[in-house]
Formats: sequence, structure tokens, C-alpha cells
Amino acid sequence: MPSTPKNTISRRSFFKTSALASGGILIGISFLNSCAPSTEVPVDIADITFNDFNAFIRISNDGKITIFSPNPEIGQGVKTTLPMLIAEELDVAWDNVFVEQGKLDVDNFQNQFAGGSNGVRMAWLPLREAGATARMMLMQAAANRWGVEVGECSTSEGIITNAKGEKLGYGEVVLEAAKLEAPTEISLKDPADFKIIGQEIGNVDVEKIAQGKPLFGLDFKREGMVYAVVMRPPAFGQTLVDFDDSETRTVSGVLDVIRFEDKIAVVGKNTWSAMKGKRKLKANWSEASPAESSEGHDQALFALLDGSQFETMRMDGDVKTAFAEADQVIERTYESPFLPHNCMEPMNFFADVTADKVDLVGPIQTPKGTAYEIAEALGRDMSTVNMDMTRMGGGFGRRLYGDFAMEAAQISNLAKKPVKVVYTREDDMTAGMYRPAVKYRIAASIKDGAITGYHLKEAAVNGNMYSLIPNFFPAGSIDNYQVDVASFDSNITTAAWRAPYTNFHAVAEQSFFDEVANALNQDPVQLRLDLINKAKGTLDPLRTYDPDRLIGVINLVTEKSDWGKKKEGVFQGFASYYCHNTHVAEVAEVVMRDGKPFVQKVTCAVDCGVVVNPLGAMNQVQGGIIDGIGHAMFGEFGFENGRPTTDNFHAYNLIRMNDTPQVDVHFVKNDIAPTGLGEPSLPPVGAAVANAIHAATGVRVSKIPFAKNMNPEVLA
Repeated sequence: MPSTPKNTISRRSFFKTSALASGGILIGISFLNSCAPSTEVPVDIADITFNDFNAFIRISNDGKITIFSPNPEIGQGVKTTLPMLIAEELDVAWDNVFVEQGKLDVDNFQNQFAGGSNGVRMAWLPLREAGATARMMLMQAAANRWGVEVGECSTSEGIITNAKGEKLGYGEVVLEAAKLEAPTEISLKDPADFKIIGQEIGNVDVEKIAQGKPLFGLDFKREGMVYAVVMRPPAFGQTLVDFDDSETRTVSGVLDVIRFEDKIAVVGKNTWSAMKGKRKLKANWSEASPAESSEGHDQALFALLDGSQFETMRMDGDVKTAFAEADQVIERTYESPFLPHNCMEPMNFFADVTADKVDLVGPIQTPKGTAYEIAEALGRDMSTVNMDMTRMGGGFGRRLYGDFAMEAAQISNLAKKPVKVVYTREDDMTAGMYRPAVKYRIAASIKDGAITGYHLKEAAVNGNMYSLIPNFFPAGSIDNYQVDVASFDSNITTAAWRAPYTNFHAVAEQSFFDEVANALNQDPVQLRLDLINKAKGTLDPLRTYDPDRLIGVINLVTEKSDWGKKKEGVFQGFASYYCHNTHVAEVAEVVMRDGKPFVQKVTCAVDCGVVVNPLGAMNQVQGGIIDGIGHAMFGEFGFENGRPTTDNFHAYNLIRMNDTPQVDVHFVKNDIAPTGLGEPSLPPVGAAVANAIHAATGVRVSKIPFAKNMNPEVLA
């Protein structure tokens, strides 16, 4: 049993155990200072409660292990990866583990959510501690039966062995373990002893997904359930005046038409009747106020950049003096439009609101927050609210917001029926939430061939960059450094979108440093390395990135991509970035096809600490890169008179298979605790592509979508 001092954890622990009718055991554990209040453990589910994270374990008397994964699964792999942490320290064979999706438990669990690339990072110690604690209790039970010290026992793949070679399976001692006090000191495995962590483990749902088994929100059905589609204001800033539902009610299968707020729900026996009934609905809306347009947004954001009303988020040195004394000033403006989330599974949710309970089922990234909002809106106590989570066909931040779940609850409450709300693709794209439009103006002062000042201005719709972003690179590298932000308030709903704000900030920043390198006639990689090395020598308590780790991924990606080695007809572009606690560097390779640039390959190096599941990790990095390329090259979305100008995929260009490059992923190997992975690969790839396009064509693209904003005459 590993017991190295550095891995020993000693703290007050609180355990709850309960025997199952089948002869198994439920083990419930609370760690750290903010443990949940003491509650009875239900006989049909085991719970383990932690300071800021939750998971479930069930051990049956036949030795089978069921691990309930509490976090919502949006394709980021937590339903597989988080149970791996428990199984590792529990010391069981992965083939003997069954994984099930946990449900929301507001009494015993905190932070059941999916967002910010936080899942594995937050679970790393608590879930390992859960497995280690359960293992220690099982070993103690076996030691008691044998009449030996627990230190004479060891485990392997769910089997306990003593010094004489006698063996007991976990299932054989599980009932005795339930009667024991929880240990106050446990030991975690040394990384060198990991058997599951670090192995390529397939998605636990892959067979069900491939076979079309019900997993997703759209798959969910319940006896007596009806369907609802919703007519919402066609333009942002409109309100409902009145409506005529006479034709709608004649449609076969339509059961009811219900107004709530400024929306109208058409309730039907199936989605077809509800959608057909909605098309017959006639509604009068107020004029949009104001009637916003993309042209107006551009004017407003440029006015902010040209103005003087900014909030300064970081100021080092004296930027004004640096620019006044410069030999040269380089300046560029970078632009990104609104973008929808476009999850492959449209928004949907089930609600059954009765006098006694509120039953909710569906795909949601924030089950606890959404359940609380619904309870408050309906005037219910949270004890009457039940929420089950389904797998999600994409989230990207859209399902952080429970508006569609709220609609289901409101309609069910009014209809007095169990209701499933389903969005059409047009609903999803036109009545959704969007990545905010943003513009960056970046300037650098050059003196004696060196960067002496850096000034970034941001103008964004409905809010500004996170306060941490100004402390990313190049903070600490340039003596005179300033970040200013300004915001334009809009009626258009904006929301978190995969790697919020960093998704375009990285494109602008890393494109700009290539421009500076070109102006100074320096290798763009070496320019960054010189700046990062300078940051290593400064004491900056605000700086968030680790210069050594950033240098590490840069060196790795340049080696793996053969950076700078001339390849006939192949043009490279580089970018590096830190976000979500992870360091990433990427090299994009562009070739010319029919006179247009095509991204044929991206090489990526990632330092995210310990890689728990390399297969899942690689999928996340590759997915982020492909997503980032698609939206940088083709992402275009606008508004006219408050209405979106695009409502479906016939006009909104997502990346297609024939535009998808080869993606090679390389992870830095270390024993540092895991950091974020679902988002960090996306932000820098747009810049790597832009820089490769410049190398191939001489055209500097600074506005998304790149495919539209490249000068066709230059490329001809």
C-alpha cells in the first residue's frame, strides 16, 4: 500500500454508511470544512459529499462497483474521467466498474455543473480521497476478520491480500466495512503506481451512442407527456401585443395554446402537430426598441475604441511616455461578430409540475442553479424539486442558462400536464444567446528594435473580458503595459461561448505579435520566447501563467511540427496561449488549393498537468481546434432591425469534413495536478491559422470570418 509522506492526508472526515437490501453497501463521505448537513442516506443510492465537488459509490456484495458521476456530461468526458479517479484509489479493475449518471442532490452536493473546464481540476483530490477512504475501510474490515494489522494487508483490483497470502474480495467484507468508523488518515497512490489514471479508457456511453440508445434530452419520454414549441419575439427588443390562435387550434394534435410572458406556447400530442400549429399562429408584436443592426453595432464599438471612456484593468509603467518616445508604433484592429452556439442537439427540457412536486429532466450544464430559479419562479420549496440530468448533444456554454428549462416548467404549470419543450433549429439560432461581438485595438511601441509599450483596448457588447485575462501573457514581459475596456449595452442576449472572451482575445493578441515580429524582422516564436523569458525574471504577484510551462509547450510544438524547416508549398503559423489554467502552443500548416488557403494540419502541445484519460483528452483538444478553425474561417452572424439574419445551417457555415485538418496532439508529461482541457485548445488556433495565411499569401486577416475577409484579388 503506497504510504509516502507527501501523499498522506490527515483531516477530520465524516462518513455515512448504509446497507443495501441486496446485501451491498452505500458509502457516503464528507470532507473538508464546508460539509453538507447530516442527512439520512437513502437505501437506493450512495452519496459521497465533498467541499466543492460530489460523486457516488455503490459496492455490492458480489464485488461489483457502481460509480455515479454527478457532473453533467456535455461531451467533455467527465462521465468517464471522474469515475476513473475514484476507481484508481479504490484499487479496482476498470472492467469491473459500472458508471451511471448521478442526479441533482441539493442537500448533499455542491457545484454539480459543467463549465469553465473545471471538472477534473476540481475533482482531482476529493474523488481520489473518496476512493482511498473506501478502500481503507474495506481493508480494515478484512484485517479484523483475519485478526491482523491493516498494515499487513494490500489490495489489487478489488482483492484484499494478507501477509499469509489469504485473499478476500471487496464484496465479501463490504457489510463489515459498513460498521466501521471512517479513518482519519488516508494515503493516496504515488503517480508511479497508477493503474487506471493515465490509461486510454473508452467513453462509457460509446456503445449506447453508437446504437442510438436513449441518452440525450431529446430521447427522453414519459407516459402521458405532451410536447410544446414556443413562439418568441422575432426581434430583440419586441414585446407581444396580441395573437390569433384560431387556425392553430384546428390543427390535428394541437391540445392547447398558452400565453406566458411575451411568449406563446403551442402544446401538442407530438412535435409535428405542435410545430405545424405554431406556423398557423398569428401574432402582433411591438416595434423593436431599439432596432439593432450589425452596422449599428460596428459603429458603436468603433466609437468606443475611438473614445476615452474606458475602464483600465491593468496598468504597468507609463504607456503614454513609451509611445511618445517610440521610433515606431504598430497598431491593428481585430474584429469578431456575434456567434450562436449551434449545439447539434437543440434546446429541450421536460417538466412535470403538480401540486406536490416539480419533476425536471433534461440536458443542462447548471442543474442546481436552474432548479433553484425554477423553484423560486413557481413559489416552491427546493425540497419538492427533483432534477435528473441527461447526456447533452453539445453545450459550449449555451446550456449554462436554464431559460429553456424554465419555459418547460412554466408551461407545465399552466397546462397542468407533463410537458417537453423542444426548440426547432430556427428557434435555437434566432431566439438563443450569442457570443458577444467584440473588437480589439492593439498597439505596440518600438524603440531601438525592442518592444517598449503595449496597449490593448477592448470594445465589446454586454460586458468585458474577465479580470484575469489582463494578467495573462504578455503581462510581466513588457514594462509599459495597459489594458482598457469599454462596453456597449444591447437588448441582444449574450452568453458564455466556449472559452469566453479568450476565444477571440487569443486570436487578436497572437496575430498581433506575429505582426510585430514581421516588423522587427524576427522569428515570431523567438520573439515570444524572449518576452516570456523576461517575465521569468520579474516578481509579478498578479501574473497568472507560468513562464516555464509556457516555454515548455512552445519548445515541444516547434519540435513536433518541424517549425521553420521549409516544406515545399507548406506555410506555417504559430500561436501560444494560456487560459483555463492550461498552457497551449499550436502550429498551423496552410497550403494553397485552387488559389485559396486551406488548413491541412495543426500540431498542438498541451501542458494540462496529469492527463487522466489520454484518449478523452486528445478528443477534447482535437475538438477544440476543429471548432476554433471552423468559427474563425466561416463564423458569420448578424442582425437587422433586431432580427438575426441567419436562421439555419443552409446559411450558417459550420466547418465541414472536407475543411477539417489533421490534428496532432502532444501532452507535456508531469505530475502536476490536472488543469482545464475542454476549452484551452480553441482560442489560439484562429491566430495560428491567420499567421499561416499571412505566410502563404501576404494577406493579414484581422476580421472573422477569415474566408470572407481575405482580399480575393491578392489570392487570385
